[in-house]
Amino acid sequence: MNIAAVILAGGEGRRMGGADKGLLPLQGRPLVAWVLAALAAQTRPVEAVMISANRNPDAYGNFGVPVLPDATPERLGPLAGIHAALDHADADALLVLPCDVPVLTADLVVRLADALQHADTAQAAVAWAGDTIQPSICLVRTDCAPALAQRLQRRELRLRDWLASLDAVSVRFAPAAFPNLNTPAALAAFFPPESDA
Repeated sequence: MNIAAVILAGGEGRRMGGADKGLLPLQGRPLVAWVLAALAAQTRPVEAVMISANRNPDAYGNFGVPVLPDATPERLGPLAGIHAALDHADADALLVLPCDVPVLTADLVVRLADALQHADTAQAAVAWAGDTIQPSICLVRTDCAPALAQRLQRRELRLRDWLASLDAVSVRFAPAAFPNLNTPAALAAFFPPESDA
């Protein structure tokens, strides 16, 4: 299975006071740089990486990967960013990651890919942290792009509902596997594992 990846950084950052989340600093590095480093450290590498962003394209372009805006100026949420990446990806499957999860378990890609390849009907595999679904951390087959375009046209914009329509298989990880830094307090309080004493 050939896998590309997209980092979703196209949101409006409401919980961050409207800031562009992917560019917020964590220990001197933008959050999106942490996600790129976590992707590079995967035991199964991806063939290509993209960033979905609707603001600051030059800043994101400095990371050396394609920067994709949504196809429409309307803000339709993460599904619009995923759809743009599916259209751009030359791969069998697309790994979807948020820009505010700076640490990823090193076997994320291999476990999602294994689950998707061995599922009978699933078109996606989605990560769970303990008993909590992480809908923005998933692996989807790229041939589901036309159906996703139809959902966007119907304004069916919930990521969880789309994954359910793909009969997504669940892949369980440790409860704290994906620290989500989507508020100023969470960002300020977080210390990456490698910096622990």
